[in-house]
Amino acid sequence: TRVRSSAASDVYKRQDQYYAQEAATPGKVNTRFGGFLSQVDQFDPAFFGIAPREANGMDPQQRLLLEVAWETFEHAGIVPERVAGSQTGVFVGISSDEYSRLAFEKPEHIDAYAGTGNAYSIAANRLSYVFDLHGPSMALDTACSSSLLAIHQACQSLRSGECEQALAGGVNIILSPDLTIAFSQARMMAADGHCKTFDEAADGYVRGEGCGLVLLKTLSAAERDGDTVFAVIRGSAVNQDGRSNGLTAPNGHAQEAVIRQALRNANVSPAQVSYVETHGTGTALGDPIEVNALKAVLMQGREEQLPVVLGAVKTNIGHLESAAGIAGFIKTVLSLYKGEILPNRNFKRLNTHISFDGTTFAIPTRRQPWPAQQRIAGVSAFGFGGTNVHLIVEAAPTKPSVVNEVARTEHVLALSARSPEALKHAAQNYSEFLAANPAASFAAIAASANTGRTHFNTRLALSAANSQQARKQLDSFVHGDSVIEGLQHGQKNNGKRKVAFLFSGQGTQYIGMARQLYETEPTFRAALDRCDRILHAYLDQPLLTVLYELATADSPLQETRYTQPALFSLEYALAELWRSWGIQPDIVLGHSIGEYVAACSAGMFSLEDGLKLITARGRLMQELPEHGSMVVTFASPAQLADIIE
Repeated sequence: TRVRSSAASDVYKRQDQYYAQEAATPGKVNTRFGGFLSQVDQFDPAFFGIAPREANGMDPQQRLLLEVAWETFEHAGIVPERVAGSQTGVFVGISSDEYSRLAFEKPEHIDAYAGTGNAYSIAANRLSYVFDLHGPSMALDTACSSSLLAIHQACQSLRSGECEQALAGGVNIILSPDLTIAFSQARMMAADGHCKTFDEAADGYVRGEGCGLVLLKTLSAAERDGDTVFAVIRGSAVNQDGRSNGLTAPNGHAQEAVIRQALRNANVSPAQVSYVETHGTGTALGDPIEVNALKAVLMQGREEQLPVVLGAVKTNIGHLESAAGIAGFIKTVLSLYKGEILPNRNFKRLNTHISFDGTTFAIPTRRQPWPAQQRIAGVSAFGFGGTNVHLIVEAAPTKPSVVNEVARTEHVLALSARSPEALKHAAQNYSEFLAANPAASFAAIAASANTGRTHFNTRLALSAANSQQARKQLDSFVHGDSVIEGLQHGQKNNGKRKVAFLFSGQGTQYIGMARQLYETEPTFRAALDRCDRILHAYLDQPLLTVLYELATADSPLQETRYTQPALFSLEYALAELWRSWGIQPDIVLGHSIGEYVAACSAGMFSLEDGLKLITARGRLMQELPEHGSMVVTFASPAQLADIIE
């Protein structure tokens, strides 16, 4: 769905109409640059159950939030449908309404969807509606600190028990030159399109677009649920500049106060902080004030060997305004998680109005390791109206390594999409990811795709031993090959297909049967072990010994008294394994011994009773003459009666 008004694209095709080299030229901008997202007019409304007409009236910021919210849940390994009805909160920083002014500049363009499509509140509330989330849902506007404030508010809500988990972040889209003109009049824009934070050449910032969300839980809940924890928010604080020397002028004392309060709330001393993701706009006024505030707080009790690195994501991607805080937060979290500090760009010489004398402050100009024992960081965002937010973030606690005892020879990778074209795109994405990450565990990737993503009706499944095999199959699918070994694709049949389990009878036994399953599948092993424990009271030799240790020609497995309980146990364990994979039978049938397993599987009697019964059956049959025969005849009982007599 495209933007109704073409004004936005026309504006940037006609830059000369708005550009003037001299700052503060009336009606003009003094920069030709910005950090813009491509195709912000593109959206798939059907994916989210939205009618095209309604989508046409939706601010692209709402569309971006829907897409990124979906990706956030999937990144967390949570199938979006499974959060329906949960106490999940939504906290969104947003401060731009340019779409409504462009798309509905004429009254006749206003329809029933104009209000919901452009209201700040709906930017958050639509997420709650689409995903059926029942926790607090709110949009927040404090300009450049909006999205960091969203995280602060989400943490407060989690701590008070209002919600069990929360989506928090922000979004920013620039669709008209109006604010850029206004900021050019205020001499805030860098003519060369670069944020030169803390540098002598700092002369303003460059505006940027973006959207970011994070999923927050209390640490105890995340550990309980087995989530990947990227970092821990120890504490946060928010305050206001009050009356400074101008409405938009930063207040150093207020910045000091909010950092001190965040440290107190986090129970962290100033000397423990080794990195600060600064607000760092790159303005001649703002940079010195921010550094002085940091010096006043963070140098207290600090030893000479403990550095403080000052980062600024705005030098990398520009100033994302209402999404600036979430950009800095995500950068910091990933740095903590990976143990690496990234360099600021555009730094050559320290601003002469800034002094690092008597401090351990440093500007990163190269990639550098972040020692594990020092990974505590501060993140700042200051709104140009005076609302200041600061977070204290710490590296995630060390998680004990988990040794996977399941060693499968192959793994199933299941992908799906809304359409065949989208499925090919998904397959290509996975192929490219596997190529770029050869050391990644294919088993883990397959497990995540199978259990942590929504499965749509257009589907693909492949089995492969490793990433290389999977890539070969995916590439063949993308290129349109009709027959691909190990890969199946097609459309899910929405009709109910019944599943039947058929349990076989005596005669299928052999030494070492299902040994690989026993050694590699915990569910199968647990079921067979349970049978072994129950049968200890009825068999002279343990079941597992008969199956896997007594591999001789005269093995007791060939004796009926052992054959029947062994086959019963094996078939029961196989059924439990299929059930653990989500394959539940509608019908169970059996032949001979299999009838007993089927009856047990259907719940007609317990496993203990089933094994007791089949052991007695096997013992009684063992007592019959060794050599005998069976006959099958098609005749009526009346005919057979005389013959038998």
